[in-house]
Amino acid sequence: MSRQRVIVVGGGLAGLAAAVRAADGGAQVELYERGPRLGGATWSFRHDGLTYDNGQHVFMRCCTEYRAFLDRIGSGAKVRLQPRMDVPVLRPGGAEHRLRRVALPAPLHLLPALARYGHLSPGRRLGMVRTALALRRLQLDDPGLDEVTFAQWLADHGGGPASAEALWDLVCLPTVNLRADQASLALAAKVFRTGLLDAADAGDIGWAGVPLQELHADAAARTLDHLGAEVHTRAHVTAVEGDQDGPWVMVDGERRHADAVVVAVPHDAVSDLLPAGSFDGLRDVDRLGRSPIVNVHLLYDRPILDEPFIAGIGTPVQFVFDRTAPSGAPPGHQCLAISLSAADEYLPWSKRELVDHFAEALARLLPAAADARLVSSMVTREVAATFRGTPGTAALRPGPRTHVPGVLLAGAWTDTGWPATMEGAVRSGNRAAAETAADQRAGQPTTTGAAA
Repeated sequence: MSRQRVIVVGGGLAGLAAAVRAADGGAQVELYERGPRLGGATWSFRHDGLTYDNGQHVFMRCCTEYRAFLDRIGSGAKVRLQPRMDVPVLRPGGAEHRLRRVALPAPLHLLPALARYGHLSPGRRLGMVRTALALRRLQLDDPGLDEVTFAQWLADHGGGPASAEALWDLVCLPTVNLRADQASLALAAKVFRTGLLDAADAGDIGWAGVPLQELHADAAARTLDHLGAEVHTRAHVTAVEGDQDGPWVMVDGERRHADAVVVAVPHDAVSDLLPAGSFDGLRDVDRLGRSPIVNVHLLYDRPILDEPFIAGIGTPVQFVFDRTAPSGAPPGHQCLAISLSAADEYLPWSKRELVDHFAEALARLLPAAADARLVSSMVTREVAATFRGTPGTAALRPGPRTHVPGVLLAGAWTDTGWPATMEGAVRSGNRAAAETAADQRAGQPTTTGAAA
């Protein structure tokens, strides 16, 4: 059997995962990325002598394929993973309460934390326990879950607006990138079931201990080079099609044939590359929409936070992460990243407005910030950070196969069963590569067929 030739279009996590998996399987891989760097939505840059990430990306222990990808490219030791889930939750002027699991089997591992969660009244805490148990009984493959919002379901199961702000949105916002009143119940239920309720250790939180560029892009590039793959940045792919000789891509004006092509680009770019009718719903995929993320990066002249991260309620501050070590901040300084999911309202704000607003909000949340001097600041905006996971989006997410022989799809927006997360991106790339490998073993090109 001749060596399979696979072209990957897109150098984000989905494309990198597909390229590594295909090259590991013996394929000759060519990867084309339109931008100047790899990493997609996870990238780093330099500003005022410091290294910043475009946004704070976290994962959980249940993100098994993402963690395996890190191990494969040699980055597994460059992340931090909690030995036991522990989330400090602060309210301005109020006490800190922690959501910390205990050494009991699921779902008992969370009951003590919910019972002692002082940001809600005792009656609402009991309601949260009942709601969590009801979540655990949901069937994730029930299509009806994608017909209502998470908040609508919560209202019917003892979870009102106060509970949503104090608990449910703490998880829903950073994972689905929407609040409970907009998020599909299907996606929210997936997060809570897989991440918190089905296994005791699934929700342990991890984060990068180095800049994302080093963690993902640089490490993957070295791995692909070692495997003999070709990686091209600033490569403009303008079409992906197929003919009697198989699939091909048009890159920088040149037609390149392959045995299989994995298209791993954002959902709002895929229709520009593929011919009409390439997969069911191609013209509808733009209806997935976009949900933004804004990050406000603040460098202080002294430490003001003694936790790796905190969550905020009763404040515009959602999550704050200590990024001092990865940023290369000067001794005695502290670099913090305020991460704002579903940040539509903040897109029109200027950098100065955002920095002033959130520096003041942080001072109300962390009193030590009021006495510290803000040395430097930076704002990053990902306008199209994720698709918009509202009810009805499940039907718009295609599987890996297309109607074009040999052309497959990858990306966190495809039908992974997950929200638009790093885990979903890696899973999609792995699945696309596995499809090409299976067809190669069967001695046939990737077959056509309706998208799953």
